[in-house]
Amino acid sequence: MKELKVGMFARSLAGHDKGKLYIVTAVDGNMVYLADGKTRLVKNPKKKKRRHIQPEFTMAEVIGEKLAYSRPLLDEEIRKAIKTKEV
Repeated sequence: MKELKVGMFARSLAGHDKGKLYIVTAVDGNMVYLADGKTRLVKNPKKKKRRHIQPEFTMAEVIGEKLAYSRPLLDEEIRKAIKTKEV
């Protein structure tokens, strides 16, 4: 089974945001923190249980480069990555 990592795309499976695409900003045990750059910003991510998301195990190129150099994620980059993924 693949491991969930920061920067991966994840789709919500439960809740009022069901079907919405996010980017994982942190993983803490059984909880995952998600941001979309619009309603859920990096400084205030959505907290969900792992079983309530469907990880896509892919990462946007822009996000991967930022994480490789240990730079913080920006909301603008998250919005851009999600927009290109949905198209």
